[in-house]
Amino acid sequence: MITAAREAVDLLIQAASSWRFEDNRHGLLDREWMALRFLARANRFSRTPSALAHFVGISRATASQTVGRLEDKGYIQRTRSDQDKRSVVLDVTPRGENVLASDPIAPLVNAIAGLAVGANKFRDLLRNVLEQLDARRDRHHADSCRQCIFLTEPTSKRGSKTLPEYTCRFFRAGLSGSELDLLCVNFERHKAGAF
Repeated sequence: MITAAREAVDLLIQAASSWRFEDNRHGLLDREWMALRFLARANRFSRTPSALAHFVGISRATASQTVGRLEDKGYIQRTRSDQDKRSVVLDVTPRGENVLASDPIAPLVNAIAGLAVGANKFRDLLRNVLEQLDARRDRHHADSCRQCIFLTEPTSKRGSKTLPEYTCRFFRAGLSGSELDLLCVNFERHKAGAF
């Protein structure tokens, strides 16, 4: 069992070369690709410089520099938050979406999609491994709202008032069904170990 686990880790390290690299790929450094990918998949609450720093595992100063470079290239834009005028929201521009179409991790995504065990099972196994690692380090990772303890189920209409499809109790905000599969850095697992 340990030998298979060690071999799996060795293979993951080798696979990491598809998303971690030292040089420029398509005009972007590894950290810039990671930031652009995250911002394209993050929910509206997590598209901030501090959430980006948390997800990528970099300092806020480094995240700010990365954001600046992506802005200079026209791949993201920053706007003032509607809720807090001191903070900003980062959005991927159409130009950024175009560059993501040539993302160097696309072959890895396609390889996982074609697994005999199925991409869903592989995802769930990796999620379980990440949960164990997070528990040891007393931290949480980003994941989708659909799996989060703060998500409330759809509610019915009350009188003439139409309520949001879903609600995030952490942010005290309504969510649409299309937001449920986006990443959130304030994620907490709904049921530990349940998949």
